[in-house]
Amino acid sequence: MSGFIRAWRRWALAVLVLACAGCATVPPGAASAKEVDPWEEWNRRVFAFNEVLDDAILMPVATAYAEILPPIVRRGIGNFYANLADAWSAVNNLLQGKPIEAFEVAFRFGVNTVFGFAGVLDLASEMGIERHFEDFGQTLGVWGMGTGAYLVWPLLGPSTERDSLAIPLNYAASPMGLFNIDLAAQFGVWSLLLVNTRAGLLDAGRMLDDMALDKYTFVRDAYLQRRRSLIRDGDEPPTPDPSKDDPEIVPEAAPPPSPAASAASDAAK
Repeated sequence: MSGFIRAWRRWALAVLVLACAGCATVPPGAASAKEVDPWEEWNRRVFAFNEVLDDAILMPVATAYAEILPPIVRRGIGNFYANLADAWSAVNNLLQGKPIEAFEVAFRFGVNTVFGFAGVLDLASEMGIERHFEDFGQTLGVWGMGTGAYLVWPLLGPSTERDSLAIPLNYAASPMGLFNIDLAAQFGVWSLLLVNTRAGLLDAGRMLDDMALDKYTFVRDAYLQRRRSLIRDGDEPPTPDPSKDDPEIVPEAAPPPSPAASAASDAAK
């Protein structure tokens, strides 16, 4: 186990170096794809590897999993993991200076843990107690850290340099990090979470395959947009209006997001 912890520390240090370099070279709000995704060639290779792995292993397993287990069981498993995430969300809400949301999420965690069989039943939602999901990557964004370059990790999927820096702490607050279990048990807990999540995204994944001309670009843009929205709690900054500088320019109304784009954004999470 000590060797595993040392490996994680070395990996976290490497991510820190990348993040510091990226924050210095990729300005926040960079508009061009080259600035947002300077390692696109390498990212596309990792993305292709993940796609092959998904097609060969994860999607067939998730499909069989969804066919064997009824939705109510899968929902209970998802509720259990989401309840554990609520505890970490409460901490991050507090770190972001949102004590009311932190108390609300902590209360959610208490209600579901005590009365919902460790979170298998989401009684808090039925009581109207909202979930305010926050992770440490969002906390770093609220603290002012730049997004950095877009990254695609093997197995983990889309990320950024800032979100990659937060992975070790998010992992430590996950079921694998919280429970004192051996590596085999950690792998089992992580695998169940992965398969259960993938089973819930089967329809969205098929829709994305059907509609996206360049799936990599679509997933990247959806992921980055969703992370910006999460950090700002859905409050996007106003888009600059060129007509204010040139009165002869008539601004065009932005089209509403399509249902397919919203589904792809959820799939890229």
